[in-house]
Amino acid sequence: MRIAVIGGGPGGLYFSILTKKGMPHCQIDVYERNKADDSFGFGVVFSDETLGEFLSRDLKSYELIRSNFAYWDDIIVARDGQSVSIAGNGFCGCSRKKLLQLLQQRCTEEGVNLHFEQNIESISQFKDADIIVACDGIASSIRTQFADDFGTKVSLKKNRFVWLGSTKPLDAFTYFFRTTPHGLIVAHTYQYEPGMSTWIFECSEETWQKHGFEVTNEKDTIAKITEIFKEELDGHALITNKSHWRQFPHVTNEKWYHGNIVLLGDAKATAHFSIGSGTKLAMDSAIGLSDAIISNPTNVQAAFEEYEKTRRNTVEMIQHAALVSLDWFENMDRHNQHPFYQFAFGCMTRAKKVTYENLRLRDRSFTDKVLAEFSRINKNNDNVPAAFSPFALREMTLVNRIAMSAMGQYSAENGLVNDWHLVHYGSRATGGVGLIIAEMTAVSEKGRITLGCAGIYTEEQILKWKTITNFIRKNTQAKIGIQLGHSGRKGAAKKPWETEPIQNPWELISASPIAFNENGAVPREMDLADMDLVITQFKQAAINADKAGFDMVELQAHHGFLLASFLSPLTNVRTDEFGGSIDNRLKFPLRVFSEMRKVFPKNKPMSVRISATDWAENGISEEDVLTISEAFKNAGADIINVSTGNTVAYQKPQTGRMWQTPFSDLVRNAVHIPTITAGYIQDIDQINTLILNGRADLVALGRPLLLDANFVRNAQAWEQIETNDIPDQYKMGISHLYPLKAAERKQAEGMKKALKPKSNKK
Repeated sequence: MRIAVIGGGPGGLYFSILTKKGMPHCQIDVYERNKADDSFGFGVVFSDETLGEFLSRDLKSYELIRSNFAYWDDIIVARDGQSVSIAGNGFCGCSRKKLLQLLQQRCTEEGVNLHFEQNIESISQFKDADIIVACDGIASSIRTQFADDFGTKVSLKKNRFVWLGSTKPLDAFTYFFRTTPHGLIVAHTYQYEPGMSTWIFECSEETWQKHGFEVTNEKDTIAKITEIFKEELDGHALITNKSHWRQFPHVTNEKWYHGNIVLLGDAKATAHFSIGSGTKLAMDSAIGLSDAIISNPTNVQAAFEEYEKTRRNTVEMIQHAALVSLDWFENMDRHNQHPFYQFAFGCMTRAKKVTYENLRLRDRSFTDKVLAEFSRINKNNDNVPAAFSPFALREMTLVNRIAMSAMGQYSAENGLVNDWHLVHYGSRATGGVGLIIAEMTAVSEKGRITLGCAGIYTEEQILKWKTITNFIRKNTQAKIGIQLGHSGRKGAAKKPWETEPIQNPWELISASPIAFNENGAVPREMDLADMDLVITQFKQAAINADKAGFDMVELQAHHGFLLASFLSPLTNVRTDEFGGSIDNRLKFPLRVFSEMRKVFPKNKPMSVRISATDWAENGISEEDVLTISEAFKNAGADIINVSTGNTVAYQKPQTGRMWQTPFSDLVRNAVHIPTITAGYIQDIDQINTLILNGRADLVALGRPLLLDANFVRNAQAWEQIETNDIPDQYKMGISHLYPLKAAERKQAEGMKKALKPKSNKK
């Protein structure tokens, strides 16, 4: 077999080493455009986990790398002279130039042919090659020639960054944040060999422009950065190496191979440097490609298919984590308002993989500082986990920050709740939930989604609800709110578990005559008379909610229902005063809320639930979301429940753990209003993390509470919380549950410590 490798970076070299070892008789030629001793950039970073993988693949490469790296266990976060060290991380830095030399040495030892100063523009010279590995970098000329075949997409991210070096010695990987008159600038720094360290400076486009930086003016960059970071550099010089300001290119490919060409490294996929080295991603993929070819030595297409099948999910997960991490840095000016330890904790947990519990096991002294600062600001007991700290809205005080999302039960009859609802809500209240938000409850008969939806538009319905609120108030410390809404164009639907559409569906109304999906009925566009009627219905519903004993009202303005249909440009194409600009699209929903606020008691809080993105092209924008949130805040909303999507049937949401929390972060910290977040949040550790890093004030659980009414009680036992909100009838259970959960936690923590990658420190 003949293999041509285009690009002599770490990924291409490591692939060549492994493949030549596994298939000694194959011919591998590496073609590199630069000289053997050229290198752009300064250092690269590997984790203990990555080094462990290198050890298992090629001992000689591992030993060469290990003997030439600088190792550190700590990460330091520093802001304007204040700093904190977090132990237990395990990383190493290595000179990129040295790494290339070591891998070149191993290639020569294994019999790989290296060709330098070979600028390959066309693959025509490789007609005899069985495989062409295109690993010629972010701007890959090979990939570009076949961009349509690969489905290549390249997008430039917002921040500006520049890669520099310094003689400043560093004991740990350090994030240096500096507040300037024009915004925050961060330096990602680490030592990679004695007397040399990497310094990557990053800032927003606005900050970059206001400082007057120029893309290629290295002298000007050095002068300005040296002055801004003079304390951190401590007299040491900055060093350039084609150090031009750039925007990070996010590269994806729908297919990783075409014919006998296969992509590797940055040509295939990029990941922002804030989650580690792109070199690591390239070398990981090199392992996958080599394994696939060795497993299929006579079937190139089968090898490529195996490579993509086994590695794509991992690569996409890393890329997603990198984008989430990058999002934090793109919004670091917003995060800079946080107290120092919360800011540092947010930096450490930005990609969502690292949580409070991860960090507590690594370095409890750090998480103790974070919790102590949170407790001091919120006037709590230092020993109480964030999730179990109280939270107040007007005169309503919650015993903890765990809420139950409004989840339709579709079990009402003629809008009347029944014993099912009493048990459903009552059990979650006795189970310790701080705030229950009852399911979307229709303000009118035609405002229901299904025939099984609850209502609050008759006296009998009010009395039925009062049975539930009375039970909760008498037997628990939970508070209960109700989500008031109107289905709009999503009404007259069957229940989720039914197969046949309902008979005699009612007429639907919406902002515009646009059906939700191809099978849905086209709603009638609302006129002024419709609006006046709906406002009256919502206003009366707010009065009825107070009569029924609810502690809070939440306005349904999300997921494409009636009020939400006015807010999104995808569902509102009106040409009158209620369409067009976001200010116009807001008029009707805002008027509904304002009328409700007038009649709902002043001592009771009100929430609004919104969709902060439509997950569809040309949908609601970030600027729209901020305008909407600010408007509701000014109209008297006490908290915003930040959801996303379900506006249109063709949405493409990017789901995953805690996937909606960045939107809650945006609203909370840009508009300065408390928020509720939700979305694939599954355990108490994630809840503590989200509250401590300032992404939300309350965390709402949906599906986790459907099959675990005692989620909160189990979490209290896990945290060994001394609580006074357990009903007397259940207190005898403490002596069983608390020791059980303590033992389970000890075992789980022991397993986490045992599974931690082995240190590769020399």
